[in-house]
Amino acid sequence: MATVQVSEAEKVYILHGIRDDLRVDGRGCEDYRHMEIETDMVSNTDGSAKVTLGHTAVLVGIKAEIRKPKPMVPNEGYLEFFVDCSANATPEFEGRGGEELGTELSNTLYKVFNNKHSMDLKSLCISAGEHCWVLYVDVLLLQCDGNLYDAMSIAIKAALFNTKIPRVHISADDEGGKEIELSDDPYDCMRLNVENVPCIVTLCKVGHRHVVDATLQEKACSVASLIISVTHKGTVTCMRKVGGGSLDPESIFEMTEAGKRVGKALHAPLMKLLQQEESLGKTRRKVGFLG
Repeated sequence: MATVQVSEAEKVYILHGIRDDLRVDGRGCEDYRHMEIETDMVSNTDGSAKVTLGHTAVLVGIKAEIRKPKPMVPNEGYLEFFVDCSANATPEFEGRGGEELGTELSNTLYKVFNNKHSMDLKSLCISAGEHCWVLYVDVLLLQCDGNLYDAMSIAIKAALFNTKIPRVHISADDEGGKEIELSDDPYDCMRLNVENVPCIVTLCKVGHRHVVDATLQEKACSVASLIISVTHKGTVTCMRKVGGGSLDPESIFEMTEAGKRVGKALHAPLMKLLQQEESLGKTRRKVGFLG
């Protein structure tokens, strides 16, 4: 994870500000930085999205392919995650520096999203035990300024919303086997129901309080963090503690309640924004990477 050096005087300044619910950039303890979301960014994917959160930028591309279902769940499709930590994001990712972090992020995303509580995996099944859709979710970290998990989860939800899977037609061949045909019509496609797809809220314990969407400077003052994935109903689907410090039970309870509150409030404006962008159709002005 990208880190910065913070002097003792800066730490005291940050700690005192958070204690008074006034952070260095003027936000309250439960406020996010300015966020920009743009979907349909990559032409050769079935769905894509780019999210900029402060100076953290994440690009997500999704490709759908037909594969054989897993033996344990023959009537469900599944998701596969790959996170690439670009060396442009921070010098620490140069060479093989970002591989370990990429694996850690991929494993966490798999636990959060690849379950029946987050997505209707049965809708990805084509024929039980034989064929299913597999969604390959590629995440590219373009810039790193703290709070990677939250930015990635929002980008993944936006990309899943944007994903268009070709309609499948199954027919019997001359030998009695099944023949799969994919529709050539770009408008004859299946859309995913992303209503239950959770957003991740990362809360960092700084002093005696916790903050949402911590910057690298605030992260340097934090002893430990709690990563919580929350659905639109406020249900927690996954929780993980990161960092070398410890958290007492009271802090964990307070951080969990704050995460549920913040996560639940995040979904409605996010879905409204995605639906507004889609309603523009071809009249939508694409900003891209040079905006």
